[in-house]
Amino acid sequence: MENFIYSIPTEIYFGKGQIANIGRIVSGYGRKALLVYGGGSIKRNGIYDDVVKIFKENGIAWCELSGVEPNPRITTVREGVKLCREEGVEVLVPIGGGSTIDCAKVIAGAVSYDGDAWDIVLNPAKVVSVLPIVTVLTLSATGSEMDTFAVISNLETNDKIGTGHEDMRPKASILDPSYTCSVSAYQTAAGTADIMSHIFECYFSNVQGYMQDRMAEGLLKTCIEFGVRAVQNPEDYEARANLMWTSSWAINNFIKLGKTVAWTVHPMEHQLSAYYDITHGVGLAILTPHWMEYVLSDETVDKFKAYGVNVWGIDKEKDPFEIAHEAIEKTRDYFVAMGIPTTMREVGITDEAKFDVMAEKAAEDLKGAYVELTKEDVKNIYRAAL
Repeated sequence: MENFIYSIPTEIYFGKGQIANIGRIVSGYGRKALLVYGGGSIKRNGIYDDVVKIFKENGIAWCELSGVEPNPRITTVREGVKLCREEGVEVLVPIGGGSTIDCAKVIAGAVSYDGDAWDIVLNPAKVVSVLPIVTVLTLSATGSEMDTFAVISNLETNDKIGTGHEDMRPKASILDPSYTCSVSAYQTAAGTADIMSHIFECYFSNVQGYMQDRMAEGLLKTCIEFGVRAVQNPEDYEARANLMWTSSWAINNFIKLGKTVAWTVHPMEHQLSAYYDITHGVGLAILTPHWMEYVLSDETVDKFKAYGVNVWGIDKEKDPFEIAHEAIEKTRDYFVAMGIPTTMREVGITDEAKFDVMAEKAAEDLKGAYVELTKEDVKNIYRAAL
């Protein structure tokens, strides 16, 4: 196991009614907030009303940035930066899922930067300072409520790029599982696939960490147990609670540190959603089984065997390759059971026209991956998923 330093300063307020703490939390960082949210569901389900009522009671002024896209765009980030500067915003309060939180993170890091916000996406070392962020989570998926990362799209260049800075980690996050009960079955399934992919990216590593891998397997089993339950019964609080807490631990470095980890499927999917604007978790679910099949070999079969035995309960006495193939098929079947498409054609991608440029961009981020992939390898995986 490799050396590491682990610190997560984010305060977590987990459970029903924790929104009552938001006035005290936010006022500890400033008296003028920017509320950041997406399409308006928080106004329909009452979360918005709860927050502004508490803000009024605590003397917190606020302005708003609405309409954050499912794949947040740099143009929206720029709008937020302009608003923060004009209104003298001191603290950002994103209410939503990972897209909203990611957008808020880059806004918070760009306000003090004397240049275009896209610069700090490309090079986060240019960040001067970051406004404090307090999140209210409404979708279990990205884990952005507890990590330092953000992913932003630039439609002008067809780029979707991950960035991050230690100071972009939220100061506090409110995780009330009941807020996710109104999430659609489709988004619940996509979110669960995203959680699982974050775990896979750490689990399939060339540096083994026994403890990390056993924790990762437990998190995967939690997703498998509760993902379908939440899809079938949206009001199942225990299912929602387990998914929400798993989403945080899947990507807060707990199962990553001590191991050399370079992500594989995410860079490939980022190109899919950059060029076709599809739902991120759906793209991951489409690509993951094909990536697994493509990298299965004599060198990787033992890891896939462990995955099959420890996560899916496959008989360990079977041939290792039989276990591996069965585990991959169970992974695909699970996504199907949640109602997720299994091919690109099902989400409107019907030809290979953009595969060449997508594969070239993706391959740039695959150095040091569990199995390093060339541009041609990535194209082959895209073709298999078509």
